[in-house]
Amino acid sequence: MDKYKTNLRALMVQGTTSDAGKSVLVAGICRVLARKGIRVAPFKSQNMALNSAVTKDGGEIGRAQAVQAYACGIEPTVHMNPVLLKPNTDVGAQVIVQGKALEDMDAIGYNSYKKVVMAPIMESFDLLTREYETVIVEGAGSPAEINLRENDVANMGFAEEADIPVIIVADIDRGGVFAHLYGTLALLSESEQARVKGFVINRFRGDIKLLESGLDWLEQKTGKPVIGVLPYLHGLMLEAEDAIDIQQVEKVENTITVVVPVLTRISNHTDFDPLRMHPQVNLQFVGKGQAIPPADLIIIPGSKSVRSDLAYLRSQGWDKQIQRHLRFGGKVMGICGGYQMLGEVVSDPYGIEGEVGESEGLGYLPISTEITKHKHLKQVSGWMSLPQQLTVPVSGYEIHAGITSGINKNDAPIELTSAVDGNKEMDGKIGIDNHVFGTYLHGIFEQQQACDAILAWAGLSDIETPDFAAIREEGINRVADAVEQYLDLKSLGLITE
Repeated sequence: MDKYKTNLRALMVQGTTSDAGKSVLVAGICRVLARKGIRVAPFKSQNMALNSAVTKDGGEIGRAQAVQAYACGIEPTVHMNPVLLKPNTDVGAQVIVQGKALEDMDAIGYNSYKKVVMAPIMESFDLLTREYETVIVEGAGSPAEINLRENDVANMGFAEEADIPVIIVADIDRGGVFAHLYGTLALLSESEQARVKGFVINRFRGDIKLLESGLDWLEQKTGKPVIGVLPYLHGLMLEAEDAIDIQQVEKVENTITVVVPVLTRISNHTDFDPLRMHPQVNLQFVGKGQAIPPADLIIIPGSKSVRSDLAYLRSQGWDKQIQRHLRFGGKVMGICGGYQMLGEVVSDPYGIEGEVGESEGLGYLPISTEITKHKHLKQVSGWMSLPQQLTVPVSGYEIHAGITSGINKNDAPIELTSAVDGNKEMDGKIGIDNHVFGTYLHGIFEQQQACDAILAWAGLSDIETPDFAAIREEGINRVADAVEQYLDLKSLGLITE
């Protein structure tokens, strides 16, 4: 392993579109370098996503960077994603800088604020480059979005400021891959074009010979090499940055149906990835205009705007359908914002998530929640005791604005210890004759025993929950194997012998 070195302190992966494969490619490159003994870290200057993770010291970053840190074999820090934007309306978002929420801004206000935020971005990047041999940087969206190029901190604006090389990845599965790559390069300035070291084509299926004439054309027209063509990896499981992944594994006969209503500001839907990959769980996401089908368990997910999503849930008639589901003996679970909705009242006296006001909850749990200015961010671990189930270990993270009252030590199903300060707290509530369960704990399904207990509570028998950590590890290694086989990392200076 010691024979491998790197001549490159940083490389940036940009994409022709969102979901071109930037996050996955960065994770794969990181794992390849880590396997060769190179000290590597991920970085994304600005992320816009409602899927986030909590660092050990209580900061908040994009979920993708936490997965990339895992690929590197290191603990995630806030410096790996110094700016996180969490949309709470169609035109505004909460701005989180180096792990801490600053304020809500509209799009125009944030565009001006980019001039200010470049300083902490560069501070975080410089810290990582001093600590690690190389840093693999992920862009955001596309560098050719003309309306976003002024004061850009996410793509070429950052690459120019940091003075680092760039590769551009495109998803051939979308179609038009050569137009995407050629057009993206053409829309860049001369200095930005010079920074591009080559192209990567992602998710290719078929015989590579059918693609070769197009590759030759692209290289001739642009003067840039195609560094590699990555194959389509069927059944790949890596947490999505933002979009909901609906692909599932093959199911066995003994299954349980779990339904998740998709709220307008659904957050941390990666909570459900372990259920999606579970061979005994038929996981269904229900969207706008769709009725909740017959189910064993309905899970109300987290939300960045609890009161507005509670109103949206009612506008879809899902509240009546949940009520009917409970009358017929089904189970209901709420996570984070969904947990708050299950209570009697959700109030927002400071207008943290929208308009000042108070909303009547669904009324299935004897709790009430007040949205507060302080955001609760922490990694936790502890024990969970559901009705008629064994006490099992749990771990995960809390990420919520709001204090919930009505929880007491005698009937809370979960006891947690904070990784930040070691403080203990009680979490969660059981109601409606043990048919409703709420918790603030994200990541609760990632532990086999905890997942078993919840599925058993919901009615599943003879449970065989797969090892989610092993599935994630296998996914990262599959990507890394493809990167090592099909990408010319030596030409980029990422590895030398």
